[in-house]
Amino acid sequence: MNENLKWLNTKKIERTMAALENNNMKAYYAKENAEVLEIVKEIAKEGEVVSVGGSMSLFETDVIDLLRSGRYEFLDRYAENLTPADMKDIYRKSFSADTYFSSANAITENGEIFNVDGNGNRVAAILYGPDKVILIVGINKIVKDVEEAVKRNKEISGPANAKRLSTATPCAKVGHCMDCKSEDRICCEYTLIKRQRTANRIHVIFVNESLGF
Repeated sequence: MNENLKWLNTKKIERTMAALENNNMKAYYAKENAEVLEIVKEIAKEGEVVSVGGSMSLFETDVIDLLRSGRYEFLDRYAENLTPADMKDIYRKSFSADTYFSSANAITENGEIFNVDGNGNRVAAILYGPDKVILIVGINKIVKDVEEAVKRNKEISGPANAKRLSTATPCAKVGHCMDCKSEDRICCEYTLIKRQRTANRIHVIFVNESLGF
């Protein structure tokens, strides 16, 4: 990445971090994956029960590998040969996990966390349940305001995730939101976290590169 663009991105991250801190959430800046993992180790202590929401960013930053390393008791939704009943059990157990990992569909420069879910298990755990939530967020997910967050989901994260999941939705074919009524629709629950009552329950680790959708 061009050094001038990297500088601009760093300033955007710094503004967003300050806004999150002002909203009772903890923010961190990692220059590379190795730094992400070290920050994670500081927040999530060895032996904790941990779980994750659906997120490509966790794979791209090697966080999934860390969670599978034996350091934690990992409720692994990506394990092989899981049945629908197994998945449902993991989703429910996630509410009592010590730490929950995910990303966000968008974070505004005002320090607001915007997410859209299909089943609601991910946003539900982020909102309430686990003692700690750790979100791994690339520079591509920082937006100016909520209006841009909604637009980003319709034009980027929604269609891209629908394509990744091979859903039978219009957006997976045309590449943008059609506000469909499909049974496969993945944009069903919309949440906006403007502030946390429990100070520093939510930890956001920003990375100065594009991650996930």
